[in-house]
Amino acid sequence: MPMQNKVAIITGGGTGVGRATSLALARLGCHVVVNYSRSRDEADATVQEIAALGVRTLAVQADVADDAACRAMVAKTVETLGRVDVLVNCAGTTEFIPFQDLDAVSDETWERLYKVNVVGAFHCARAVREPMLAAGGGVIINVSSVAAQLGQGSSIPYCCTKAALDNLTVSLARTLAPQIRVNGLAPGFIEGRWTQGGLGPKYDSIKTAYEKTLPLGRVCQPEDIADGILSLITGSRLVTGQTLTVDAGMMISGFQVKFD
Repeated sequence: MPMQNKVAIITGGGTGVGRATSLALARLGCHVVVNYSRSRDEADATVQEIAALGVRTLAVQADVADDAACRAMVAKTVETLGRVDVLVNCAGTTEFIPFQDLDAVSDETWERLYKVNVVGAFHCARAVREPMLAAGGGVIINVSSVAAQLGQGSSIPYCCTKAALDNLTVSLARTLAPQIRVNGLAPGFIEGRWTQGGLGPKYDSIKTAYEKTLPLGRVCQPEDIADGILSLITGSRLVTGQTLTVDAGMMISGFQVKFD
């Protein structure tokens, strides 16, 4: 799909992978809606960078766990920019809970993570379906994680929500074909404040341990993940229902780090 004058909604678009994806699409001539839940300052800063690239852009606050907010975000996009061609579901959340500490996992944690990581992606996909069809078709990308397959990461609920998101990708790909393609992207260890904040003082040692064992010798940057997302959007029009892994070889290394 050529990106010139297309319109993309990026949830969680002001920080990390979402920010990198927003800027990457803007560089291709795509108009970008930067969604945020709480990170307003970062979203506004990202919008300023996008505007400097010569495309139209706006920041829209919406909690993806709120269906009405998602529908309102899409309606504002259509009202302001006229169409929706691309949705990238980057918004996500987690809690860093040691796997062995099962009693530390509350029902509230399960519900909150599922509501954002899985139901939120569904809310957004459902909201963009009609505008995408009206525009002649589109592409949806769900940002997952290697945690879905490894059963390793910040917490058991997080791993489970990403596995559910992978299934949602397949289900939506079947449902929305042939006009709308739906794919996922599963990052490995991503350098940045999200991981730093969760791992705290263990961040540097865990990052170094990964870098010593990953076949490609370094962990992912947000821009690496954005490149993978762009390949799914702009590449073959016959790819749907797939989740692409971008992990510097983590899945084939057999190496596991205990986050706890």
